[in-house]
Amino acid sequence: MLGGTRENFAPILFILYILLISCSTIEAQTVAILTSDKKPLSIHFAREFESKLADRLKVLDDGLAETAYRSVSPPTPFNLSTGDAKKIGAVIGCDAFIILRAETQRRSSFERNTYYETYAPVYVVSSRTGRLVFWQLQKFNGDSAAKSERSMDDSAGHLAAEVAAKIKAVINKELAEPDRPVIEEVPNDKSPEAANFRAPVPYRRIKPEYTAEAAAYDIAATVEIEVDLDATGTIIRTAITRWAGYGLDESVEKTVRQMNWRPAERDGKTLPMRFLLRYNFKKI
Repeated sequence: MLGGTRENFAPILFILYILLISCSTIEAQTVAILTSDKKPLSIHFAREFESKLADRLKVLDDGLAETAYRSVSPPTPFNLSTGDAKKIGAVIGCDAFIILRAETQRRSSFERNTYYETYAPVYVVSSRTGRLVFWQLQKFNGDSAAKSERSMDDSAGHLAAEVAAKIKAVINKELAEPDRPVIEEVPNDKSPEAANFRAPVPYRRIKPEYTAEAAAYDIAATVEIEVDLDATGTIIRTAITRWAGYGLDESVEKTVRQMNWRPAERDGKTLPMRFLLRYNFKKI
C-alpha cells in the first residue's frame, strides 16, 4: 500500500507545479490580428484568417486589440523597429501579433490579357523580442476580382496552420535564448569615451540588393541591423532591429556579413564593438 507524510509529498507537488507553469507558458500562446488599414477587403480577410487560426491559438478580441494598436498609432506598420513592436505587443497583451492588409488590382501583361490580382502581405511579430518572425505575400490571380478574392479566402486555412506552427516554434526558441552579450557600443561624439576612438568601418562597402519582390510592389522601407564585431574585425553576431519583409532584411544581413571590417580602435588598440547600420530602400 502506498503511503507517506505531507512532508514527503511536498517536493513532488512543487515539481508538478513548476512543470504545469512551464507547460502553460509554452502552450498558451495568445495572438492578435490587426489590419494596417480599415478597408473592407482587409477586414474581410482578417476575419476569414481569424476563424481558421482560432482553432489553433487563442486569438484576442479584434475590437480590443485594434483599439490598443491604434493607441500606439505606428506610422509604418510594416516597417517597425523591434522596440516599437515590443511596445505594441505589450499594449495589446499578446505573445505575438499579426499585421495584414489585402488589396485587389487590375493587371495586364504580355503573356496574358487583363486579369485581377489579389495580394495580402502577412507579418507575424513576436511581442517578446519585437522581431519579424514570419512574413508572406499571398498572391492570387483570377479572371475577375471575385475569383481572385475567393482564392485568397480559400488559402486562409493553410496560412493559419503555417502561422500557428511558426509562432509555437519561435516562442519556445525565444524562451531558451541566452541574454544578449555585453559589449561596448559606439560612443557619442562628445563623450569622454570618444577620445582617441576610431569606429569600425568596412574596407569596401557593398550595397544591399533591392529585391525584385520589393520592386514589384513599390516598397519603400528602412532596414536597421545591429552588428557585434570582435577585436579582429570578425562579425560575431547580427540582429535586425528594424524589419521590412520582402527579402530586404535577408539582403541586408547577407551584405553586411560579406564585407570585411576594420575593427574599432581606442588609443591604437583594437577592441570589440557593437554598432548600428541603416539602409534605406526605394524604387527608382
